[in-house]
Order: sequence, then structure tokens, then C-alpha cells
Amino acid sequence: MPTSNSLPPDASELLRLDNQVCFALYSASLAMTKLYKPLLDELGLTYPQYLVMLVLWEGDRLTVSELGERLHLDSGTLTPLLKRLEAAGLLLRLRDAQDERRVRIALTDAGRDLRAAAEKIPACLLQSTQCSLAELQALTGQLSALRERLLPRRSGSD
Repeated sequence: MPTSNSLPPDASELLRLDNQVCFALYSASLAMTKLYKPLLDELGLTYPQYLVMLVLWEGDRLTVSELGERLHLDSGTLTPLLKRLEAAGLLLRLRDAQDERRVRIALTDAGRDLRAAAEKIPACLLQSTQCSLAELQALTGQLSALRERLLPRRSGSD
């Protein structure tokens, strides 16, 4: 392992907190979640529950595994979220008629109706970030590309 004396002169700069991409992502995520909290409180949702609802508003009746793939969550994390959303009357967990091992998630009328109240959130986000729509779209694309590079590569045998 190299010692601090063997590092190139600018290497110590790489260890500064403000130069860490992980810290920039972490602190931005905290700030973003803080921004969303009062908006989501009005909807009666937590941030993870909101993400589930976003996916279901795009396409209802997904399987739990399809939902997990979209959100990059495993079923152990997703199942408690779904149970709480079901208890709130926003969705139903139904056994798949073709394969009883699969569970499909279906929005209730209340879950579909909640979408209208959520439609104000993107405009609030846009205003709060003081970014243009194009800037946010570019940032989202860059972060998505980074996430994909960081995910483990799947072999063809999976």
C-alpha cells in the first residue's frame, strides 16, 4: 500500500471530502429527500412509497419482481413497503392467475386518484432546485448512466 509520501503531489487533494463523488451524491440525496418530505406528507407517503407509486402509475399490475427491478430493490425491502401501501388502501397484492407463485400489484381507485395530487410535485421540485428542466433531465441521465456502470454486470447465463 503506498504511503502518503509516495502519492503524487495532487493525490492528497483526491482525499478531500469536497472532492468525493460519493459525498456529493449522499448529501444531495439527503437534501432532495428533505425537499420531498413536506410534499409527500400531504399525500401520506414516504419517499420509498412514492417511488413505488410512480412505477405503478406508469404501469399497473406489475409483479413484485418487475417492480423490484424497476426500483433496484429486493423483495425483502419491497414487501414491507407494499404491505403498508396495501394497508393504506392504495394497492392490492394479488396472486397471478397463471402462476400462483407470482404476486401482482394492482392499484386501487384511491391509489389511482392519488396521482392527481402528486402531479404538482415535479413543478415544486423544478422551482426549488432553481434548475431548468433541461438541466435536471441532463443530470438525471448522467446519474442513471453512473448507476448502470456501478451495477454488477450480469452474465448471459442469468
